[in-house]
Amino acid sequence: MAEGFLKSKNNNLEVYSAGTIPEGKVSAIAIKVMKEAGIDISAHFPKNVDRFVNQSFDYVVTVCDNAKETCPVFTGEVKHRRHIPFEDPAKASGTEYEVIQIYRKVRDEIRARFEKLYNDEIAG
Repeated sequence: MAEGFLKSKNNNLEVYSAGTIPEGKVSAIAIKVMKEAGIDISAHFPKNVDRFVNQSFDYVVTVCDNAKETCPVFTGEVKHRRHIPFEDPAKASGTEYEVIQIYRKVRDEIRARFEKLYNDEIAG
């Protein structure tokens, strides 16, 4: 979701989303709630963070609660590191309605925090 929001702010940004233990495919619920926000992430696919550790980045942002501790060390140049934790909506339980509400809540938190990061640091 963070990748989708950042790319929607500026198509010229190179944004890569990856995880330490990526799922096999992007969650259908994540695709649905992002579509509600006007962003199509249906072509995105999960990637393992290990494929990026040797690259250089202006920003490396970890988002999951445990990602800061489990993320590998990036050996490429990293100008800025940020940790912006969010609840992992994939771990949500309950009725279908309750799970979708959690995805929406996390989506809205991600949008707000990454818009702030973009406006305050990246675009500024």
